[in-house]
Amino acid sequence: MARRMDLAVILAFVSAIFAMAVALTGAWGERRSVAHWTFAAGMLTFGIEGLLTGLSLDSVSPGEVLRWQSWRLVALSFLPGTWLVFSLSYARGNYREALKRHQVLLGSAFAAPIGLAVLLRPYLIGAVEMGRLGEWLVRVALPGFALNLIFLVSALVVLMNLERTYRAAVGTMRWRIKYMILGLALLFAVRAYCGSQVLVRQALSFQLQTVNAVALLLACLLILRSLMRAGHFETTVYPSRAVLHSSLTLMLAGVYLVIIGVLAKSLGSGASFTLRAFLLLVSLVVLTTVLFSDRARLVTRRFVSRHFQRPEYDYRSVWRGFTQATARQVEQPALCEAVVKLLSQVFQALSVSVWLVDERRQNLTFAASTFLSRSRAAPLALEAYDAIPVILALESNAEPVDLDASKETWAAAARRLHPSQFPEKGGNRVCVPIIGGLAAGDDAGWTRSPRGESPAAASAPDSGLAPAPAARELFGMIILGDRVGGVPYSTQDFDLLRSLSDQVAASLLNIQLSHKLAQAKELEAFQAMSAFFVHDLKNTASTLSLMLRNLPVHFDNPSFREDALRGISKTVTHINGLIGRLSLLRQELSINAAPADLCRVAEEAVKSLPPVAGVDLEVELPPSLLARIDPPRIQSVITNLLLNAREALAGGGRIRLGAAPANGWAVLTVTDNGCGMSPEFVQRSLFRPFQTTKKKGIGIGMFQCKMIVEAHHGRIEAESQPGRGTSFRIFLPLVTAGRHHPEQSHET
Repeated sequence: MARRMDLAVILAFVSAIFAMAVALTGAWGERRSVAHWTFAAGMLTFGIEGLLTGLSLDSVSPGEVLRWQSWRLVALSFLPGTWLVFSLSYARGNYREALKRHQVLLGSAFAAPIGLAVLLRPYLIGAVEMGRLGEWLVRVALPGFALNLIFLVSALVVLMNLERTYRAAVGTMRWRIKYMILGLALLFAVRAYCGSQVLVRQALSFQLQTVNAVALLLACLLILRSLMRAGHFETTVYPSRAVLHSSLTLMLAGVYLVIIGVLAKSLGSGASFTLRAFLLLVSLVVLTTVLFSDRARLVTRRFVSRHFQRPEYDYRSVWRGFTQATARQVEQPALCEAVVKLLSQVFQALSVSVWLVDERRQNLTFAASTFLSRSRAAPLALEAYDAIPVILALESNAEPVDLDASKETWAAAARRLHPSQFPEKGGNRVCVPIIGGLAAGDDAGWTRSPRGESPAAASAPDSGLAPAPAARELFGMIILGDRVGGVPYSTQDFDLLRSLSDQVAASLLNIQLSHKLAQAKELEAFQAMSAFFVHDLKNTASTLSLMLRNLPVHFDNPSFREDALRGISKTVTHINGLIGRLSLLRQELSINAAPADLCRVAEEAVKSLPPVAGVDLEVELPPSLLARIDPPRIQSVITNLLLNAREALAGGGRIRLGAAPANGWAVLTVTDNGCGMSPEFVQRSLFRPFQTTKKKGIGIGMFQCKMIVEAHHGRIEAESQPGRGTSFRIFLPLVTAGRHHPEQSHET
């Protein structure tokens, strides 16, 4: 038996040595990350497990087999947590967020299997017996069964996470990580197969361990191929969270487990069952490889196009997908990321990048790429003297340009922005201008000189171009390269590229206009809120001005001096309150409404205003009128109305202040017989900001009054006629027995 296992022992030890070598290779490097360390730890653990497997295969007694196999299961217990961390961090730009979001799962993946294996190591294996084929058969006990189940589930989760990473990667990023993903997918798929066999048969045969060793060896070779590609660990993708419903791994795992369940039911757990289950696994792995292969998809597309008379592109599908993906983007970086990913998929181009014209229109800035990170793109940026000719050339030509075929100087500069990853196999690079404004190719907005210079040259004195009122604008350019199979771009490709670049230009323009609109609204809101404070200060200054005017006449009166000092104290308090509210400019108007006496608030507003010669103020207030109000806010409204009334009287007149309950409302009125306003102004402009009839007014007082009253769930009305005066009525919620919120539809 020992001689029969010689080859299996050699395979186990060789695969273990390869796994440890791969672990050292993965850990080696200048920049080490979570993915580096977990990859190295995971491969090292696989190597240790392989050594223990080899020792058990080389054993000649059941006791030795039991000892080495129990320690192998202990090593196995470290794999779920380690590889789950790796699958969440490898090639992902948002891995910290993913690790934090799944910290409970990761903690369980470490604690549960390790605790189970370490604490119950003597009870993991039930027995070791000789099988029918003359090999050792390891019967797993309940703890060992549970450990294998945990590993099987974790293997499927690892495969799903790796699938998400592969799907999110595009272009050269996918090319860099492909062999790493394929190697680990092979390894964990075989492990899932062997784990399912252990669960079905409740025993582990040495044949399955040999299959594990072969899978580990093949996986190491694939992973080494990936480690030879520069930048595989620096690749960053951002997989979507909502992909479980479309997970190919989940679907294939379900199909596999269902079918082997049927096979186990019908065939039992003999050699025939094992062979069929293995062939089923191989078939599913091959199917997955074909589905994920860029070249296979290209061959399939060509076959369908040639033999079924299908157009090269399903334009409705392409346009629908492109529009849906770009319409959701409201920020320029996110839009450009979506664009390079979509163009890479549509045109089977592994490397796609977008460079945008900067604000000064003198250089090109990196926006997004399927193969370049920002750190790798920074050294490629052009100097202004190289970038300006590129901008001028693209502005004058809206058509896609074959950069490798062009002999122009600007094309050589553009090629430096997009280094080819496969110079001999990827075909030529194509540059597509992103031009908005007028329809691409429409020169109606430009008067072109015979020299045919571009719109960007219009600022030069001798450019020969005069801009029309509406001119097209260059936003940037898209460069595509490294097409799968090196297929040259056809006329259909160029037409579709031009149409899609027009859509990108429209989206970029919409984003720019949206940002400008948002900035304008923020400025308008800031100006309006600032005007509120300016208006309050103006009212305060008017109060002090009236007091100072009366000071020479009544200075000898002790009562006047006392009132003056009280008024100055209130004014200072009010100014300090305004300063304290400056920090609340970005917040909505807050009202602290509570039952309060509206008549007392009105009296306080009257007392805060010194008397004016020639102006009679008639106050007709009931003893008490309880309303739900914020007293300081309502007092500012009444003060504003009284000051406006005084200014409307000019040479003298009468002001009447009154209040009364009416249909569930507390109605306060301020009436004057001053100059009045036109009905048109009252209807259209009175309560709008920055609309006024005063020479020195800023038109914010009545707008502020309306906001305060409506914040109290009330309303304000005005009636006025030129030369006959004005009447304001304020409706506020009246507090009555058992009723605190009157219906706002009541009429007076």
